[in-house]
Amino acid sequence: MIFPKRAKLILGIPQALFYWKQPFFWEEFFQNLGFEVILSPKTNKEIVERGVKIADPETCFSVKILFGHLLFLENKVDLVFIPRLKTKRMRSQNLYYKSQEVFEYCPKFFGMPDLAKILLKTKILTFTLDEKKERTEKTLEKFAKRITKTSKNADIKKAIKKAFFVTNQKEKEAEESFFQKAKSEKKKIILISHPYNLYDEYANIGIKRKIEKLGGKIIFIDEIPSSSASNLSPHFHWEFGEEIMGKINTILNYDIAGAIEISAFQCGCDAVLKEFVEREFKKHKIPFLYLMIDEQTGEAGVQTRLEAFWDTLK
Repeated sequence: MIFPKRAKLILGIPQALFYWKQPFFWEEFFQNLGFEVILSPKTNKEIVERGVKIADPETCFSVKILFGHLLFLENKVDLVFIPRLKTKRMRSQNLYYKSQEVFEYCPKFFGMPDLAKILLKTKILTFTLDEKKERTEKTLEKFAKRITKTSKNADIKKAIKKAFFVTNQKEKEAEESFFQKAKSEKKKIILISHPYNLYDEYANIGIKRKIEKLGGKIIFIDEIPSSSASNLSPHFHWEFGEEIMGKINTILNYDIAGAIEISAFQCGCDAVLKEFVEREFKKHKIPFLYLMIDEQTGEAGVQTRLEAFWDTLK
């Protein structure tokens, strides 16, 4: 057990990187187990500067942002939570492969707890999520028994069920949002990236706001229902590649005016994926814009490129 004598342990969760893979899930999960949860704030200039300062030049921009969030939580909480994500089981989008495939997360999701232990004096709470070996629910049950006061399976299963319920509700809301946006008469722009870039307004220089100001309607790639993803996408080693390509094949069935892909500087996985993404849109003669973001990216430069891109749309 990790509980001190007082009733609740304060757990910090950084709103960066892994958090946006399943937003709202982790705070719901830990609160139901009896933790007091504190989230780091939205990314801001100070957080980015702190993360950049301690990162080496080869670190991708998204990890630099996470470093800043970790440093923000230092000395404010008893524990900082960072899961060790290894593999994810998902429905393959390719007819040539099994209906259930296991895909790997980017290596930074697996090694991050070890890096955090070096960076912070605050204790790191972690566990390994490897769906190749075990179902997520089973792994969470074992993890919960190790870190909580209660050993009752019913209480633990209830906490897990509530966390998944919240996540499922948010996914349903995203799907409903997608179908509403798909009916819009405005020029629809599909925004492609990892959720930790899509939903971090500071990191992506407020691209959603900028497009809407130009008169467009933004659709985030992860709003597209997974169940409707096409089976024509190529097979990828990484889970995000398989998801993104499948959803692109789905969105091509709708009236899309253009596509924008956002990539964090030094993201090796994106460097490979970008070629496949761009090819799909060019094949369908849909204007495509690729934006690389880092700590040096400026508002003016992005605005100029977006306006030029907007002028190419039909």
